[in-house]
This record gives sequence, C-alpha cells and structure tokens, in this order.
Amino acid sequence: MRPKERRESGQTDLLRSRLDQILNMDHALVKLARSIDWRFLEQRLGAVYDDDPGRPPLPTRLMAGLAILKSMHNLSDEALCERWLENPYYQLFCGEEFFQHRLPFDRSSLTRWRLRMGEERLMALLQESLAAATRLGAAKPADFRAVIVDTTVQGKAITFPTDAKLMHRARERLVTLAKKHGIGLRQSYARVGKFALIKHQRYAHAKQFKRANRALKRLRTMLGAVIRDITRKLAGQPELAQVFALPLSLGKTLCPFWLPAVRWFALHWQC
Repeated sequence: MRPKERRESGQTDLLRSRLDQILNMDHALVKLARSIDWRFLEQRLGAVYDDDPGRPPLPTRLMAGLAILKSMHNLSDEALCERWLENPYYQLFCGEEFFQHRLPFDRSSLTRWRLRMGEERLMALLQESLAAATRLGAAKPADFRAVIVDTTVQGKAITFPTDAKLMHRARERLVTLAKKHGIGLRQSYARVGKFALIKHQRYAHAKQFKRANRALKRLRTMLGAVIRDITRKLAGQPELAQVFALPLSLGKTLCPFWLPAVRWFALHWQC
C-alpha cells in the first residue's frame, strides 16, 4: 500500500497553536523546507510501494525529512528521535502542523525505511538537496562540475594489523590457495586457529600478557606447520612453486621460527 502523504491542511485547533504561527519563518530549516520539492521525492521514493491492501507506510515527507536531518547534523537514529521531540523546527521541517509530544514512528522504522529504499532511491535525496541549494543561492551549477576528494580523511575498512591477526590471515590464505590448486594438507587448523586468535584477543584485552603470548606462539606454530607442509608438497612442481612464491615469502616473514636458527639469529641481531 502506498503511503498517505501529508498536505498542508490549514486547519486550526482551539487548544493548540500551529507551528507556523509560533516559529520564526525566516529560520534556515523553514526556508529549506519551502525550497524542497516534496512532490518529486514522493514520486521517486513512493515508487517502491504497490497498491495492495495493507497497513499504509509512514509519509514520505516525514521519513525523507528525517533522513535529511540525520545527514545534515551527523546524528544517530537515537539522537535524531530525541531532537525531533524537542525541536519544533525539526517537526515543521518533516511536515507537522502542530507540536507533537510523542514520536509518530518507531526508531527501527528508520532502518527499515532505508533498507527498503536502497542506494538508488536515496540518491534522489542527494539530487533534490543539490537542486534546493541551487534554488536558494547557496551553490551554483558550476560548483558541481568538478569534485575534489580529500582521500586522507576517507574512511577505509582497515583494522589495526596485530601480529596475531596477520598470522591468522596468512594461514587462512595459504590453506585456501592450497585447496584451490588441489594440494592436500595434513591439517588446516581452521577451527583451532580461530579459537587461538579469539583467546589471544581476550587475553590481550584483559592485560594477561603471558597467556596472550602463549596463544600468539600457538598461532605462529600453526602457520609454520602449514608453510612446511606446503613447501614439502611443492617439491618437483615448479609451476605451483611460482604461484605460492609470494604467499609463502610473506608467511615466512611473519613466522621467523620457520627459518633456520642461525639465519634467524643473524636477522634478529642485524635489526
């Protein structure tokens, strides 16, 4: 079922005052609400619904307005709900005519609405925000011809590279590569390696460093066993040796005890 969209009714209440009668109509949010083409958003975002019977969804202006406010002020869903109840300008921006003392939606409704819209539908919000900025004179069309991105502050999915994580990931990749090329290993350590990593992280968090070092030694031992097993299986197979050359060299860098003792001590003392 399509959402029941909000329209300006102009109705008054004997016991309540309208928001447009008690608020400053020159406020930035009021001007922004007037400049946004809500009909365009209702057409683009409402296209995901059908005409089948059922409970009507929340109005498009309410949900789109909440999404815009969340992005403008970098708020979480919980903080957005709290501010919406306290700020009458937020309520007027989302299409309310009278001040509301209760949320007309649930916090989880925001998440479900974003998932239902998808990335392509939410691009309409960006499109309309740029158009509104142009209409208000805050930006010019020439400002959107070139985009400058500062990648030094761009968020990246990178975790802190601890020794335990690197050894665990190196063993996993070597095992995956061996299975891909049909090399049977004596043991993959898939289950015990995962538990050893979890133990190391828990011990390190609890500052139990002796136990954490024992778990780290266990991870190093498992990585070394996989490296030695693969090295034995690659004997006489020069084609596969080239495929495993880089992964094995990286694994040996993380697992110095795989190297002969004299060479390892030489490298250690040079550092």
